Amino acid sequence: MTTEYVAGTVSRSGDAAPAVRETGLRDHGGPVDVDGHDVRGVGPIVLLHGLMGRGRTWRRQIPWLRRHGRVFTFDAAFHTGADVAAPDDVAELSTERFVADLAEILVWIDQGPAVLVGHSMGGLHAWCTAAAYPEMVSALVIEDMAPDFRGHTTRDWTPWFDSWPERFGSVEQAQQMFGEVAGRYFFEAFDDGRLHGDLQIWTELAEEWARRDFWSQWRAVDVPSLLIEAGNSVTPPGQMRTMRSLQQYADHLCVVGAGHLVHDDAPDVYQGAVEAFLSALPR
Repeated sequence: MTTEYVAGTVSRSGDAAPAVRETGLRDHGGPVDVDGHDVRGVGPIVLLHGLMGRGRTWRRQIPWLRRHGRVFTFDAAFHTGADVAAPDDVAELSTERFVADLAEILVWIDQGPAVLVGHSMGGLHAWCTAAAYPEMVSALVIEDMAPDFRGHTTRDWTPWFDSWPERFGSVEQAQQMFGEVAGRYFFEAFDDGRLHGDLQIWTELAEEWARRDFWSQWRAVDVPSLLIEAGNSVTPPGQMRTMRSLQQYADHLCVVGAGHLVHDDAPDVYQGAVEAFLSALPR
């Protein structure tokens, strides 16, 4: 059974805040023994979506992940609906803000160090959280994300964004624009076919990656890590292999032929790699 938390959590200022309601933090349950009693497994598993994703886009991975630990999903800031407003302070769009949000969620879950499974932007937030709050993270799965996109701008995406309809009438319409896998992914994230955020805000989020790198945060990671790279990757060539060489507890897998959404484009390969990784972690 899936549980959605609606109580507040602790804000960065120390005051009560409705962050859990706003992010739609969901508890999808975890492993049980033959008598139906909860089993800890590897501990909490928190799934982190990419720049244009949402917690519910992990729906195909949740059932098998529940065999290994208690699974949680949530929507990152500015991914909670079309009516989201741009922040007054640009610092609210920084990676550090998302790391602080994730740390708050881990405190709210309060089940010990978590395995963070992140796709793209979610992968970046996962390893930056492991670097900033090592006591909160036990392992990482990073999917198709690299530390250094400097010189790569998202401003070139604007004409493409302008071509999107205000609302997609069906998953088939979304697939016509984005392709079969990405179209299904996006439509699942949308609210009745309508974008679940603001494209300008998302562009600004990605622009930070064009200005700075995150190598120092990666070097600070000291937990087992699985790096899954798409054969048709959006990451700069060689960076994920370099990440592997810098971290003694990391493994790297390149999935030939898969696109950026490896977990949906090559689901059997992704599941096999992640389940093998989780099975090797301490219970």
